[in-house]
Amino acid sequence: MQEEEEGVDRGHTRVLRRPHVRRKREVVGVRVFEKSAPSRREACRRSTRVSSAVGSSSSQFVRKYGERGSGFRPRGEVQDFEKIRDRCLQSGTLFEDPDFQAEDSSIFFSRSCPGGIRWKRPSEICDEPRLFVEGASRFDVVQGELGDCWLLAAVANLTLNDALFFRVVPNDQSFVKDYAGVFHFRFWQYGRWVDIVVDDRLPTCGGRLVFMHSKNNNEFWSALLEKAYAKLHGSYEALKGGTACEAMEDFTGGVSELYELDKAPANFFKILLKAFERWSLMSCSIEPDPNVLEMEMDNGLIKGHAYSITKVKLVDVQTPRVKGKIPLLRVRNPWGNECEWKGAWSDRSQEWSLISPDEKEELGLRFDSDGEFWISYKDFMSNFHRVEICNLNPDSLDDEPLTKKSKKKWEMSMFEGSWTKNCTAGGCRNFIDTFWMNPQFRIVLEDVDEEDDDDLCTCIIALMQKNRRCRRKMGEECLTIGFAIYQLKNPDRLPKPLPKSFFQYNASIARSNTFINLREVSCRFKLPPGTYCIIPSTFDPAEEGDFVLRVFTEKKNLMTEYDEEIGMDKPDEDIQVPETPEELDKDKEVRDFFAGIAGEDLEVDCYELQEILDFALKKEFTFDGFSLDVCRSMVAMMDVDRSGKLGLEEFKNLWVDIRTWKNVFKRYDVDHSGSLNTIELRAALHSAGYRLNFHVLRALVLRYGKKGKVCFDDFIMCAVKLKTMIETFQERDPRKTMKATFTLDEWVEKTMYS
Repeated sequence: MQEEEEGVDRGHTRVLRRPHVRRKREVVGVRVFEKSAPSRREACRRSTRVSSAVGSSSSQFVRKYGERGSGFRPRGEVQDFEKIRDRCLQSGTLFEDPDFQAEDSSIFFSRSCPGGIRWKRPSEICDEPRLFVEGASRFDVVQGELGDCWLLAAVANLTLNDALFFRVVPNDQSFVKDYAGVFHFRFWQYGRWVDIVVDDRLPTCGGRLVFMHSKNNNEFWSALLEKAYAKLHGSYEALKGGTACEAMEDFTGGVSELYELDKAPANFFKILLKAFERWSLMSCSIEPDPNVLEMEMDNGLIKGHAYSITKVKLVDVQTPRVKGKIPLLRVRNPWGNECEWKGAWSDRSQEWSLISPDEKEELGLRFDSDGEFWISYKDFMSNFHRVEICNLNPDSLDDEPLTKKSKKKWEMSMFEGSWTKNCTAGGCRNFIDTFWMNPQFRIVLEDVDEEDDDDLCTCIIALMQKNRRCRRKMGEECLTIGFAIYQLKNPDRLPKPLPKSFFQYNASIARSNTFINLREVSCRFKLPPGTYCIIPSTFDPAEEGDFVLRVFTEKKNLMTEYDEEIGMDKPDEDIQVPETPEELDKDKEVRDFFAGIAGEDLEVDCYELQEILDFALKKEFTFDGFSLDVCRSMVAMMDVDRSGKLGLEEFKNLWVDIRTWKNVFKRYDVDHSGSLNTIELRAALHSAGYRLNFHVLRALVLRYGKKGKVCFDDFIMCAVKLKTMIETFQERDPRKTMKATFTLDEWVEKTMYS
């Protein structure tokens, strides 16, 4: 045993992190700060026209705001952009959004809004407002008086890819054709795309936009996009502080990685280059000064500020003596002004004389005071501290032109789950007694990466907690989350789910770098082919939340929940009631009482069944007796002929089940309190012969648990419901295909009666 114990995990550590916050520009005052405009517009602007294939492929998976399954509850009706626009056009009115009103609470939730703020439509701000002016560009994204540079960095990156951009900003809207004061945007939210409708009333001060805006004062797509994103999270203030990863994922449905550059792998430039070739969105930043937020350094870079990486390139360099390639990166400051890198390869630096005119043209080289600059990989690694990469999921690339043969796709698997107190919220491995309770997921890696000399499989695992930013106004911040990975050497011989004993004597082979209070934790691993179990968890037990677990691999992976299949087996042998003289006498006493209640037809309804069971069980348990609801469900479970009553034989079969269930309850009610801890519910139902997964267990705890306890009559009700629903399903699935077909009439009738 001592040898096994040496493999146990060492303790997990917690890291609390405060994302970038721009407190220096946080307060909205009367004066709006303006940055200088670039000397000229970008030479080649992206067209606003996009193929119909993009709209059709993305729209069929989009949920409307407030629609069932969208994750949002509107104050009024489901918000359908086309219906709202048509209604406003017919009535000759401009849309006013009831779910995100033009009022102070839409800006701040923690304090009152300062004076001078006025909500205005674009037509009240300028003449001839337009959604786009010469297309959409990264130079249209200028930061306002809100600490959301992380969002701007992601928006700037989004403009580099037409298909991704027009999935988020649909091109079926404008200020010219069918204008009704309503616009819509699409964001990825935890496995689904949601269509967010907003009106075009925007916060202004002194007649100018307060928050995100374009350098063209009559271009409004970026300001409206920010408003829709603020609505998604409840307010503009909810967007203060964050990581570019979060927004990049919401724009693409991709999965992000975070690299601390002092710990970056030796092949990091290759990772960046591959990421750029796969259309990944990338951001970088420098650690903030503890005393001065967003401090500009002598080299032109700004501490505590999020930048976009817009290109990664090996550039041909030629000198009279040497020819070769040098790794360069193109980086953009979302302020879009003259604050740029001043070192080697900066605008108009002498290094540019080393490359050919053709190479310059291919790079799209320009030297404007627009916040965008080139920097060598060496200087980049010396000056920046952190890089965030958003890898696109396979669906995000479906709309790319087929001529781009260089693109590659990740293989992705995704599952949703929940941590529920006293049920599936077991905490990290430090809490060995409850760690096994967390949801478990199995992944099989079979094929190694191409051109991998070590025969390993690249695997990016990302754990994302849901809906935390929008709960800030309720005082809820991100939970501290992470995950561990265990190798399953003999998976067919292991129980499902893995029990406590497995984790006592087996160490994880990999895990998240830290447990941290960010929306998402992700890590890249190189693992040998095999079978693994991923355990996502919060740091502490009993912390509740919902999560999404995603796995990206270069080759196909097989991912499933590592849990039992729902079904019924025989109860544990020691639970079975022995046929002793004493038990036979008890049975005879109950049957005689049944005969006295039933009368000549020997049938009982739910009211009479209640009398019988109270007579039989109040002698053994201290409880108020069974409710009529429990007794109705018992009748429905055994009522084969749908008479609403139980005959003697039906009652005999019911009584066998009840005796088994009461014995199970007694076994697990070790303190004789008359209730079970919900932590013990799964084991108790397992002894009674029921096989459950985490989803069903969570539903039972939410339905029948109260303050972490399940009383006797609720336990019996739980067992009755399980037996009824499983048997109903199995009747329609005689071949055990785990599939059954019901008409709506049949389903409603069976579920309502049970």
